[in-house]
Amino acid sequence: MRVAVLSDTHGPRRWKRCPVEVARQLDGVDLILHAGDACTAEVLDELTGFAPVHAVLGNNDGADVVAWGAPETVQLDLAGARVAMVHDSGPKAGRPARLRRLFPDADLVIFGHSHIPWDHTEAGQRSFNPGSPTDRRRQPRGTMGLIRIADDQVAVDLVAVT
Repeated sequence: MRVAVLSDTHGPRRWKRCPVEVARQLDGVDLILHAGDACTAEVLDELTGFAPVHAVLGNNDGADVVAWGAPETVQLDLAGARVAMVHDSGPKAGRPARLRRLFPDADLVIFGHSHIPWDHTEAGQRSFNPGSPTDRRRQPRGTMGLIRIADDQVAVDLVAVT
C-alpha cells in the first residue's frame, strides 16, 4: 500500500492547483492523508482525482472543509498499521508523550501545523509531520510524505517537492 501525506497546502493563496512534482508523487498512490489547513474544499476535491482522501481540520480551514467531511482527528487501520492524524500536535517539547496520550494505540501519528518536517519514534510510536509542499516557511524545500506498507512493515519517507 502506498499512501501520500500532505499538510498545510493553504489553497488558494499557496495552492492554486496541484504542483507538478506533488502530482508526480501522487501518481499511483492508494490513499492520500491531508493533515489540515487545506483552507478550501477545492484542494481536497482536486486530490480525490488522484486517490481517496482522508483529511482533518486545520486552524485555517473553514466551513466548506467541515462540510467536505474533515473531522478534528482521524484514526485508520491501513493494511494492519494503526494510523492517527491531527492537525496541531502542540509545542515540540513534550510532543511524543502528548500524542501517545491522544492516540494510545496508534503505531503512526501524522500531524501538520508547523510546516516543519518531523519524524520521531518514541516508546514504539512514530510521529510524522510532512511539512508543506507549498509554504515552506523557514525550510529549504517544500515537502510531503510517502508511506509504504508491506508485510507488516511501515516505511515513511519525506519527499522534497520544490
